[in-house]
Amino acid sequence: MVVLEKEAQIAAHQSGHNSGVVHSGIYYAPGSLKARLCIRGAAELREFCDKHGIEHPETGKLIVAVRENELARLENLKHRGDANGLRGLELIEGTGIARIEPAARGLRAVYSPATGIVDYNLVARALAADVTTGAGVILTQHRVTGLRRAPGSWKLTAAGSTITARRVVTCAGLQSDALAAMTGAPREPRIVPFRGEYSRLRPGRASLVRGLIYPVPDPAFPFLGVHFTRRVGGEIWVGPNALLALAKEGYRRSRISVRELASLLRWPGFYRMARRYWRMGLSEFGLALNQRAFISELQLYVPALQPGDILPAGAGVRAQAVAADGRLLDDFAFAEEDGILHVRNAPSPAATACLAIAETIVDRLDLQSGLEW
Repeated sequence: MVVLEKEAQIAAHQSGHNSGVVHSGIYYAPGSLKARLCIRGAAELREFCDKHGIEHPETGKLIVAVRENELARLENLKHRGDANGLRGLELIEGTGIARIEPAARGLRAVYSPATGIVDYNLVARALAADVTTGAGVILTQHRVTGLRRAPGSWKLTAAGSTITARRVVTCAGLQSDALAAMTGAPREPRIVPFRGEYSRLRPGRASLVRGLIYPVPDPAFPFLGVHFTRRVGGEIWVGPNALLALAKEGYRRSRISVRELASLLRWPGFYRMARRYWRMGLSEFGLALNQRAFISELQLYVPALQPGDILPAGAGVRAQAVAADGRLLDDFAFAEEDGILHVRNAPSPAATACLAIAETIVDRLDLQSGLEW
């Protein structure tokens, strides 16, 4: 087995730029790939971390309704979690929120004790060690520039050399649509990059949050809104927002790829997406540019928070698959043909579900060929 990695090190993109949450599966529609793979994957990830000595504390997550119109959605979320078989879910009235998070306030909340945190950079390194220990090879700085069919195999061009493979899996996040297109597969769903900026609480105020405090998500939009996340090292991260990135790997606001942006603007699906989600986009844009509005939103959940408590942190870029009609695809998505499988959409909770996703990939390829790996 050969793993081709275009960067100089592994986990350089989504795997190394996320908030480090081990999701419980409460958000996802019962029966969906996200629900099934997240719940199974979380259990497998914890077992993997125990085996490799990686810390993964279960901090718990408090999902808080702060507006009247969120109460029905919160109850539906609790029912969804129950249907997914999550353990220990608790619906809490406003007066009981402080029992879980003393500094938090709200009208009502759902508490998910099974939610945890982990450093996914460490997980990625442990996975890489398993690959190399098992006689696999990881080739960094090997950007795939060609991918074509040959009799009974596939030919991959990377770093000036050609590799022949009997079976291929592409799982390239921000570049997944481009790799699929190399094989003649449809370019859609297209990957549209959304940049998320994180903030963090200054060290003296990290005690305001014990675990994770999240808003009630909008089911029409696959982003979770501003939230508080305790990291394994003790920092509290806040955010991220969700803004259209001007480059697939645009971790800085100033990073612009004229070629990628022009390709996106030539695609009709981009304008259909903008028509569908312009209100949410305008709201996210306002929170990103207006620090006072951002702080005010955070204070709905933690009233003691002050403007001086917020410091800048990192940024990530989410690879969001978008259909031709402009819909943001929510569930995991795979596409396959003889001898090759493309992972077309693997947003959060893909890190939590990584081992279960891997099992799904192997099962699908085995069904293709009737062979064992």
